[in-house]
Order: sequence, then structure tokens, then C-alpha cells
Amino acid sequence: MCRPWVADLTREVFMTTSDPPKHALVEVYLARRSDLRSIASRIVGRHDQVDDVLQDAYLKLVDGVCAREVLNPFGYCCQVVRNMALDYCRRRVVEGSCIVSSPDGDLPEVEGGKPADAGIDERRMLERIEVALAALPPRTRFVFELYRLEGRTQREIAKIVGVSATLVNFMIKDVMTVLAGCRDILDD
Repeated sequence: MCRPWVADLTREVFMTTSDPPKHALVEVYLARRSDLRSIASRIVGRHDQVDDVLQDAYLKLVDGVCAREVLNPFGYCCQVVRNMALDYCRRRVVEGSCIVSSPDGDLPEVEGGKPADAGIDERRMLERIEVALAALPPRTRFVFELYRLEGRTQREIAKIVGVSATLVNFMIKDVMTVLAGCRDILDD
């Protein structure tokens, strides 16, 4: 229960500010919701989306800060609903131009795209390659990483590792032989 002095203080605060209390706009919104619904439905056109517009407008009225006194609360509510409905229509147009879907609602096949199973196969292949590389001696794996990932020449690798270029060539050949065993997963 509210104490009398709190109610007097609240009334005094609302009377001294130039803004009307927010709840006055909400009361008008709730009382004239059917009128606001008809405004939104004329703009949006689809009745299932009118509720989204009205909800956004309600939240704007509840959370929004009114910079000046509203002389016509119903007119203000109508303007907020109208603006929300127009924004909703604009957003629908932009999204419609960016999002492509097939008649059944699924995403259509894209030319040159990969089926969903391809990603699983690629992950399995990468896992097999990781296991195969982990089984190699560390120096051989390091040589392979310098050669394939960093694009170094065999002579550069030989200088970095401190071995002959011929030995680097044999190490790369050993890695390629081990990785050739991973190709069977692609054939499946």
C-alpha cells in the first residue's frame, strides 16, 4: 500500500515536469488498441504480422522518452504505430531482396554448392590427416609444415633444420606416402 506522502510527492513530480507520465500514453494505447490495429493492418497488409508491429509500438511507448509534452496522446500513438508499420514493411522488402528460399521454405540448391554431407567427409578427412601427421617424427612433421603450409623451398628447409636438401626431399616423400593412406576416405 502506498503511503500518502509518497502519492503526494509523485503527483508533485509529474506536475512539475513538462513530460506527461508515460503511463498516460500506455493507457491510450490499450484503450484504443483496435483502432491502432486497423492502422497497422492497412499498412502491413498481413494480419499475422500486425501483432509484431503493435508489440514494437507498445514497447516504444513504454520505454521511449518523450522529449516534449504530448497534447494529443492518441495521435501520438497513431504516429508511432504508423512509423513502426512502415519500418516493418521496409525491413521486409530489404530482407526479401537478400534472402532466397524455395517454395517449400527450405534454402534452395546453390550452383556449385556442396551437399551437407561434404562437410562431414572433409572433417573426417582432416581428422585422419591429423592422426597420420601426429604419428610422424617431430622433425619430419616440421619439415612437411614448412614445405606445405609456409611454402618454403627444400633448400631453405635444409638450412633451417640443418640437414641436406636430399634428406628433406626424402622426408617430404615419406609424409606424402603416409598421407596417401588417407585418400581412401574420399573414395567412400
